[in-house]
Amino acid sequence: MKILTVVGARPQFVKAAPVSRALQTAGLDEFLVHTGQHYDANMSQIFFDELGIPRPDVNLGVGSGPHGRQTGEMLIRLEEVMMAEKPDTVLVYGDTNSTIAAALAAVKLHIPVAHVEAGLRAFNREMPEEHNRVLTDHCADLLFCPTQTAVDNLHKENITRGVFLTGDVMYDAALIFGQQARQRSDVLARLGLEAKSYLLATIHRPHNIDFPERLAGILDAFGLLDAPVILPIHPRTRKKIAELGLGLADLAARGVRIIDPVGYLDMLMLEQNARLILTDSGGIQKEAYFFQIPCITLRNDTEWWKTLDAGWNVLVGWDPEKILHAARTLAPSGPQPPLFGDGHAAEKIASILLGIGQPA
Repeated sequence: MKILTVVGARPQFVKAAPVSRALQTAGLDEFLVHTGQHYDANMSQIFFDELGIPRPDVNLGVGSGPHGRQTGEMLIRLEEVMMAEKPDTVLVYGDTNSTIAAALAAVKLHIPVAHVEAGLRAFNREMPEEHNRVLTDHCADLLFCPTQTAVDNLHKENITRGVFLTGDVMYDAALIFGQQARQRSDVLARLGLEAKSYLLATIHRPHNIDFPERLAGILDAFGLLDAPVILPIHPRTRKKIAELGLGLADLAARGVRIIDPVGYLDMLMLEQNARLILTDSGGIQKEAYFFQIPCITLRNDTEWWKTLDAGWNVLVGWDPEKILHAARTLAPSGPQPPLFGDGHAAEKIASILLGIGQPA
């Protein structure tokens, strides 16, 4: 059985790592396509190196660009690859332009689509990711849900066939690579950091960085927090900060230390040793939960509502006062509900692709 897997962005490389291992163990033939949506070496190649993901069989090299142009170019090139390779199933991850382009290309060619991380909903149609995930779910034949909430979301949209509750492959990855990070990463020493002495932040979503007043408000709040803020910077965020007229020295003087993007193991090490995480990333919200680190989400919505209910995550948007209040008051305690499965989601996905496994 031949599986054509499509990845293109940093979070997808993480999700693909345990699944690719499980597919290989199950004896499935995987053909890996990298769209090139993330092409910076620090956001792409280093992940393949660290995670042991097989080298892509094809790199489409699409790169960045407006949503329509980028998605259209991917669709054209992916269709050509699928026609040449004739896979039995196309496997896609998450909610990126690479995801929807691959799903559409496969559907037009009558190739079954399997969607890892199906059923997520932030209920915010201003987010391009929300449209990508909804459309992909309605295209998919196999829907691999990380949580029961995701299953319930699909049922509300009358998607009941081919739905499987597998658990979260990012939890699989965190268990595997979190330990490796503690053994192999020296990022704390390189940056001169001590455990729990710093806050960790990431900002990359368009609804934050494409609005100067929002980005400025977030950065202002970072500069007023009571500990240094380590900010591994997305290239596009760096550009937007420069457009605001803020230099690295200006931010450093306010306690915000911008560093280049880091590899996955270094990022896990930074997450595990942070006192607090501030992010607009869906994946990092989960990783904060996995590692029992309080999380402030710089959005007004989230795909991971249960982390709010558990008390480990809070939504603040981009309001500086809300950010500062949450940083002072967020103090989760008590046992965490097991929201994301048992750490064997990838194995379940491989079994389902082989025709073994019961729908949710």
